[in-house]
Amino acid sequence: MNKTFNTIFLIGYMGAGKSVIGKSLSKKINYKFYDLDDYIEIKEGKKVSDIFDQENEVYFRKIENKYLDQLSSKKEKKIISTGGGTPCFDNNLDIILNSTNSLSIYLKANVNTLVKRLKNSIAKRPLISHLKDDEDLRDFISKHLFERSFFYEKSDVKIITDDIEVNDTIKLINELV
Repeated sequence: MNKTFNTIFLIGYMGAGKSVIGKSLSKKINYKFYDLDDYIEIKEGKKVSDIFDQENEVYFRKIENKYLDQLSSKKEKKIISTGGGTPCFDNNLDIILNSTNSLSIYLKANVNTLVKRLKNSIAKRPLISHLKDDEDLRDFISKHLFERSFFYEKSDVKIITDDIEVNDTIKLINELV
């Protein structure tokens, strides 16, 4: 590809590495980094988990759409790490795929990798905070991945992150931009 993109969207399931890779990549290629959930928390003045608790997921998805559109419109070189569900709601996938001079990257991890990465952060993640054990988590992730893969697979590029180090993933992405 070897083209300079203004916006790089990182999409994929929670635990796939979007935020970790996005932060490191932004330093390497000198792009501004935005974690969409963090941006929402700043703009709304409350944690995503509190938005889910005090409002509901429908409300969250509505403001997520608004802030994704806002971020994608910023005239700067940027990396946007989306939430795991972002591409699956409203016209978010259209925003991601049709933003001018952008690249969407699906960071793909299998169920076992995601369980391993997420099991110690269940309490901090609103969508899985109700789950009791690894088996519940595995079932939940399997179902969600099945539902969401359709959206994720529409990205421009897919990188499998199961057995690859963060730095190697960054090198792969850097070769694309």
